[in-house]
Amino acid sequence: EVQLEESGGALVQAGGSLRLSCSTSGFAFADYTIGWFRQAPGKEREWVSCIGSSNYNQFYADSVKGRFLISKDNAKNTVYLQMNNLEPEDSAVYYCVSKNSGTYDCDASYEYTYWGQGTLVVVSS
Repeated sequence: EVQLEESGGALVQAGGSLRLSCSTSGFAFADYTIGWFRQAPGKEREWVSCIGSSNYNQFYADSVKGRFLISKDNAKNTVYLQMNNLEPEDSAVYYCVSKNSGTYDCDASYEYTYWGQGTLVVVSS
């Protein structure tokens, strides 16, 4: 059974940092592209970042570039999203997703097969 479990969401002040984790099981983690999406109340779901089989193959939405860093630990089957200099606009439920293909179109939600339940991030001003 495929499982993706996010953790690390919290309430934080603007300018602060959080690290989200996505712990996975049930699939060949090292071969999959893992991504993060987020959705704020009343807003459309937004792609945040993705990482391919290599830690060097990573992409970011313009809204988080330079502030967020995605990484993966193949030994732990876990992906991390380090979020720095957080802004109130970053408040959302963050979802971890995975697909058994490369990082092309990794900003497209329809590309992903598996989704986690989400973790809530709230950034206060």
